[in-house]
Amino acid sequence: MEETKVEISVVICTHNPDPARIERALSGLRAQTLPTERWDCVVVDNGSDPSVRGLRLPNLRIVSEPRLGLSWARRRGLAESSTPLCVFVDDDNVLAPDYLSKALSIARDYPRMGAFGGRSVGEFETPPSPWHQEFLGLLAVRDLGPVALSSSKQDSPSAYPMCAPIGAGMVLRREAARAWLEAPPNAIVDRRGSDLTSGGDNDMVLTAIGAGWDVGYFPDLTLTHLIPASRLSASYLARLNMAIQRSWVRVLSAHGIRPWTPIARWTVPARTLRSWARHRAWRGAVETIRWQGARGLFLGRSEIPRK
Repeated sequence: MEETKVEISVVICTHNPDPARIERALSGLRAQTLPTERWDCVVVDNGSDPSVRGLRLPNLRIVSEPRLGLSWARRRGLAESSTPLCVFVDDDNVLAPDYLSKALSIARDYPRMGAFGGRSVGEFETPPSPWHQEFLGLLAVRDLGPVALSSSKQDSPSAYPMCAPIGAGMVLRREAARAWLEAPPNAIVDRRGSDLTSGGDNDMVLTAIGAGWDVGYFPDLTLTHLIPASRLSASYLARLNMAIQRSWVRVLSAHGIRPWTPIARWTVPARTLRSWARHRAWRGAVETIRWQGARGLFLGRSEIPRK
């Protein structure tokens, strides 16, 4: 009898995971319709204290990456797997039962698709208020509609494609990951512990596009993102928006598609103060979160090397 070949690897990068949420993530994997002999799972423990142990899944391995940072953890996950496709799953993501089987089908049907993802539906510990809707994208909640979308370097040579996958549930073809793995690992500073810096998934996407691969959105791929009440607080969203916008400048700068000009660091306090007044940040949560996003852009622009 011919031996069944493992075709796709799930990589879960985690740092001090919530036990209930990571167990939900594993439950989603146990429910996959793709036979277990066709996929495996690598959990990358990224400096957790205490270390991650006791996770139960027939085809699961736990490996350690002591260098703190999501990009370091993802690199380790790719190094520890050998399949043609990898799926990055956060420790608070629950994949739909057909996620892995559909990912394989999409990869077969679109051989130039280097990185792709789908819908990310929020499951909230406490219901969000109407004002939260503007900021749910910051929490990796995304639905681009019922139609599949794709983009290549030819489609948007100087802009980031909005149909590109987010990190949660990203399916990455190993061939497309090669250029990213060969790039300097510290080019983009990514999420590290409680530090909300981001941009590693955007860096992977842009590197794949630069190497000639397509990226896309496929609505048949669905996952549930488990969101605790603390992430809906105004203070958390303000910090998150600031960090994301700051990181966004860094990523686009690294790939030569930044639309903003550099600014001197000494101008940041005055710009921030004017922005506070322009956004009327004293009025409430929405205004404060918007203002912190503007502040992040100023900080990012001030860190661009000036010629």
